[in-house]
Amino acid sequence: GFPGWVGGVGARSMATFTVGDEEWVETEVCEANTAITMKSGSLPVFATPSMVALMEEAACKVLQGGLEAGETTVGTKMDVSHDAASGLGAKIKAFARVDEVDGKMTTLLVWAQDEAGIVGRGSHERATVKGDRLVAKAKERMFGGRSCPQ
Repeated sequence: GFPGWVGGVGARSMATFTVGDEEWVETEVCEANTAITMKSGSLPVFATPSMVALMEEAACKVLQGGLEAGETTVGTKMDVSHDAASGLGAKIKAFARVDEVDGKMTTLLVWAQDEAGIVGRGSHERATVKGDRLVAKAKERMFGGRSCPQ
């Protein structure tokens, strides 16, 4: 793979991510991550929102080592299919692989599998940002710079 540069005009940081880098995380299907509990369906199976969250966790894990102090990544796009159901007790692994780096934007291939095979797959985009700047912008957007209502 090749290193990507993240920054821009006047940027002081240089987060570096390498195409092909891959990480994974795992969980077990339990009541807390079923479609019933997540209110995304009526069955006791691994919920799509739970799968997406696990994929995002894997994406954060693979990018963490390439960040400079004060930087983080935020999800900007998730395009996945949920192709197979996983019942209670199934072990789920979610994977993320760096596929493309373009300035502040990183595209990752993501997929999830249980003991029987692939249950979901797709792509995920994350932007590298300064954490404190993003939080300040969010506050400004919602409250015009005033303190949050109590």
